[in-house]
Amino acid sequence: MAKEDHMSTGSERQSVSNSGQYDGLLVSVCSGITTIKFNRPMKKNALTAQMYKDIIQILSDSAKDSNSMITLFTGSGDSYCSGNDLGNFILPSNADIAQLAKNASALLRNFVDAFIDFPKPLVAAVNGPATGISVTLLGLFDVVYASDKATFHTPFSLLGQSPEGCSSYLFPKIMGPSKANEMLLFNQKLTAFEAKACGLVSEVFPDATFQDDVSLRLKGLEDMSFNSMIYAKKLTRDLERDLLHEVNKNECERLVERWQSEDCIKAVMAFFQRRAKL
Repeated sequence: MAKEDHMSTGSERQSVSNSGQYDGLLVSVCSGITTIKFNRPMKKNALTAQMYKDIIQILSDSAKDSNSMITLFTGSGDSYCSGNDLGNFILPSNADIAQLAKNASALLRNFVDAFIDFPKPLVAAVNGPATGISVTLLGLFDVVYASDKATFHTPFSLLGQSPEGCSSYLFPKIMGPSKANEMLLFNQKLTAFEAKACGLVSEVFPDATFQDDVSLRLKGLEDMSFNSMIYAKKLTRDLERDLLHEVNKNECERLVERWQSEDCIKAVMAFFQRRAKL
């Protein structure tokens, strides 16, 4: 299977629903798997505000689709997702920063809530470097596979920001406080094998065979009891669903302050200056 092919398990039942409907995303349903592929390879699959909105809608549709058992996220090209497109932070001089920050926080909260409440199994196939929100969300996935070329980076303090995606609660729970704090406070970048060792990643596969290896892991899902998967996830998620929503709310409220802070603005400006010199 070519690296850019959609992952599938070989069933004849397939539908592709992107056809120009989504900018920056490719969406398909095949063999009971809805695949959402970040598709801005020239921008390292960075997320725009519209992509946030579209993913919320796609997850809602996938939850209701009787042909979809599992939803899988992956990326086009050599990257999984570089997080937020920092072009979102370029504002006109007369912008109402306070209102924009509140609007962005509300969108982020709804986005993360969509993952918290998604009733079906979520799988991430991290095919390359992952940064920011694309990493912090992984704690809300049920299974995470990674290419051996994948990396995991949450550079919040470099950009004057703070954790999101419920990572402030889930990362210490998954990997222990010390390793989580290295990532969330000290910007430590993890390799795929380090991420597996601390529990963030389920399995690491060679980059050359990554798509095939993930497909093999997911093959035969149609022979399994879908209801058993749904109820197993519900039993585990319901134990802390309310807590996760509260964590998400608190993280988003902190980001409203961060986005308006002097050190965040300076950090983002410094990022653009560094990039302009490259």
